[in-house]
Amino acid sequence: MIVDIFIPCFVDQVYPDTALNMVKVLERVGCGVNYNPEQTCCGQPAFNAGYWDAAREVGEKFIREFQNDRYIICPSASCVGMIKNYYPEMFHNSALHNELKSIQKNIFEFSDFMVNVLKITDLGARLNGVATYHDSCAGLREYGIKREPRILLEKVRGLELREMEDTEVCCGFGGTFSVKFENIAVGMGEQKVKKAQETGAEYIISTDLSCLMHLDGYMKHQNIGMKSMHLADVLASGWD
Repeated sequence: MIVDIFIPCFVDQVYPDTALNMVKVLERVGCGVNYNPEQTCCGQPAFNAGYWDAAREVGEKFIREFQNDRYIICPSASCVGMIKNYYPEMFHNSALHNELKSIQKNIFEFSDFMVNVLKITDLGARLNGVATYHDSCAGLREYGIKREPRILLEKVRGLELREMEDTEVCCGFGGTFSVKFENIAVGMGEQKVKKAQETGAEYIISTDLSCLMHLDGYMKHQNIGMKSMHLADVLASGWD
C-alpha cells in the first residue's frame, strides 16, 4: 500500500529525524511512502490562540494538499486530533465539506495505524533500558489512544516499560499555554518529570513531540539525565 505522511511544522523544523524514523518503520512493514513537500501546518497554533480566520486559511491549504484518498499517517496525535475534532466546525457547510470528510476517514496517528489498521505490533526494535510512557492530553482525550503505544513498546526487545503515577496528568506544555503561563507550565513539567524519575526510567516516551520538547527542556535545564524519545524513534532502534 502507498500512504501519504503529514509531518507537522514543528516536527519538520525541530525534530526531522523523528519524521525520517517514522518513514523507516512504515517502509519496513511494506508501505510505500508519499510526501508532499508543499505541506506546512494544520493550523492548530492559530486556532488555539483564537485566530480562527488564520487557522481556516492554513486548514484549507492542508485539505487541498491531501486529495488522494490514501491513508495519511502523522507522528503527532495533537495535530490529528485538531483535524478530526475542530476542522468540522471550521469548515461546516463549506465548499470543502466533502473533501474534509474523506481526510477525516483516512488520517491516523502513527501508533493507531500500526496497531489497528496494519495489525502489526512487533517491529523487531531493540532498546536496552527502562522507560515510562507519557499520555499526552491530545493523544488521550482528543484522539483517544492509550493502549496502542504501549502494545508497540512492550514488543521492543531489552526495554522494560514501567507506568508512572499520574501518567494521564498534563505535562504543562499546552501550546501557547506554556508561553502565556510559563511559571505554571514549568511547575507542571517538574511534577511530570518527578513522577517519571520515581519509576527509575532512563527514557520518557510519548507520541507527541510537543510534550517531549517541553519536558526535555526542563530536564536539560535541571541537568537531569533522563532522555525523551518519540515512539517512532524507539521503534526504529536496534534493527539487525
